[in-house]
Amino acid sequence: MVRTGSFAPGLGRRLVVGVPWAWLLAVTAVPALLILQFSLSEMDVARIVPPWRWADGVLHLKIDFNRYLFLLTDTLYLSAYASSLRYAAMTTAFCLAIGFPFAYCMARAHPRRQPLLLMAVMLPFWTSFLVRIYAWKGLLAGNGVFNNLALAAGLTDAPLPLLNTPFSLMLGMVYNYLPFMILPLYANLQKLDARLLDAAADLGASPWKTFWLVTVPLSRNGIVAGSMLVFIPSVGEYVIPELLGGPETLMIGRVLWDEFFGNNDWAMAAAVAALMIAVILVPMAVFDRLRQRDLRGEA
Repeated sequence: MVRTGSFAPGLGRRLVVGVPWAWLLAVTAVPALLILQFSLSEMDVARIVPPWRWADGVLHLKIDFNRYLFLLTDTLYLSAYASSLRYAAMTTAFCLAIGFPFAYCMARAHPRRQPLLLMAVMLPFWTSFLVRIYAWKGLLAGNGVFNNLALAAGLTDAPLPLLNTPFSLMLGMVYNYLPFMILPLYANLQKLDARLLDAAADLGASPWKTFWLVTVPLSRNGIVAGSMLVFIPSVGEYVIPELLGGPETLMIGRVLWDEFFGNNDWAMAAAVAALMIAVILVPMAVFDRLRQRDLRGEA
């Protein structure tokens, strides 16, 4: 019995650590390595030729970096990356501007009302993502609800070009990713010690000054977490730009689709994806650095 008891805790610890690591290896590391391999391979008609081969017991490598050089010099791909980063940053900024006051009101609301407000934030997830985006197409179309209301109210003489514009793209992106900003902010602000706000008020700080010097710094973790949850998936978004965006809203997700299914060039598509992953790793590294600094108690 003693031998079994001493062995089980060690096995349990290994399983607790090993199962998540195995899952991450299977669904993250292995696909990423496959994408990297494809990006360094060659295309032979409709199949991938690996960048290595065995001949006479010798491993021969033929790695092609020309695709990465082309991506870093071609204006079409550079503009697609820049557009993706720009729209992702704008989406993050709008979500933060809208989500922070909402999360703050939720955290300061009466405890009985907080579950209702939380359910209101999560309610859109009960409906299919595609259904919600198609609903916006119906609202923003030339004969949609918004234009019909504007025409009936005499605000315009002709339907407004609301669909297939940067405006419709940003509206759909902010609508879709806003809950991902609100929820981390709410979780962080809910733990905020209200006595700190009272102390700042007793020391003569105005409500606005208290907000900037006390509330915002103490909610930094929630701001960073929400920003990452919005920014990272926004960079590679495909469905919303395809359904709500127009020709002026080319993003890297559409480029990936065209390379995979239009040009059938899996090697170039893998290079585009690998470079996009490298771009996304930058904000993730910044977030990890901030988190580690907070854990060490640095300013």
